[in-house]
Amino acid sequence: MSVLYLTEAEVLRLSDMRAAVDAVEEAFRQMAAGEAVNVPRERAQVPGFVLHTMSAAAPYLDLAAWKAYSTTPRGGRFLVGLYELATGRLTALLEADQLGRLRTGATTGVAVSWLANRNTTELGLFGAGRQAERQLEAVATVRPLKRAFVYCRTAERRLDFAERMSARLNVEVVPVDRPQEAAEELPLVITATTSRTPVFHGLGLEEGALVCAVGSNWLNRAEIDAHVVRRADHIVCDSVDACRREAGDFVEALERGIFDWHRAVNLADVIAGHAVGRSHAENVVLFKSVGLAIEDLAVAAQIVARARQEGLGRPLHLE
Repeated sequence: MSVLYLTEAEVLRLSDMRAAVDAVEEAFRQMAAGEAVNVPRERAQVPGFVLHTMSAAAPYLDLAAWKAYSTTPRGGRFLVGLYELATGRLTALLEADQLGRLRTGATTGVAVSWLANRNTTELGLFGAGRQAERQLEAVATVRPLKRAFVYCRTAERRLDFAERMSARLNVEVVPVDRPQEAAEELPLVITATTSRTPVFHGLGLEEGALVCAVGSNWLNRAEIDAHVVRRADHIVCDSVDACRREAGDFVEALERGIFDWHRAVNLADVIAGHAVGRSHAENVVLFKSVGLAIEDLAVAAQIVARARQEGLGRPLHLE
């Protein structure tokens, strides 16, 4: 049996944000129609090591996938495997760190397309790492972005990020010295950090703002505070089921009795017209993403198809 193997460098070369946004949006649409199934993440954890596993199946693509990755104090190692539904055959293996950043950014791009006000040309961004790069790229793909205000704790990192991303996206990226400068009086705020505690005060949000919280998928970590949750007129999750398991951003609000899960809806249902994500321009909307295998599957399928067209990757011969 021959399996196509793609390295991180090849996945990066084959990445296309516009195509990824379209693929993830279609995956959500198919989930709402019952034509795709997502299985939330599970973790096997021992001191110094965590194995994370998740999976999905998409009859509309004739594919299923698993994602497995290990994390240690030295970092993470990521793999995605694709299977044909018709034959049950493993057809591709992808190194998936770049893939994960791409699909997380693309998911935010879908959320911004459906939940942000149409006149959104500015944003505040928390984080200056590689995931933050993809977040900014995704918004610039779906909105005529003119200016972004970026904050992270290290001045040198946010200055370097601003210079690189301004040149790459032809967007004015402004490093700011205080967290509230990336949160107040802005129509869109994105958090893409590894912080365990809220990165800004939610009372200062502008009317009509969309907050996209994408950095945390552990119950003991929260990038946003209970004020954001309380102020939100609409709360949308990439998956309510997955967020109940993993979204620490809601823990404080749950404990204080200012949030219950009946307020949250799935992004798939918003796209399908079964739920409302924004009813008025003045609404504050919260989008929470923890990351789903169906997103990995949709983007991996696209990358593998392009790799076959361009003759990239190498075959692994398995018995």
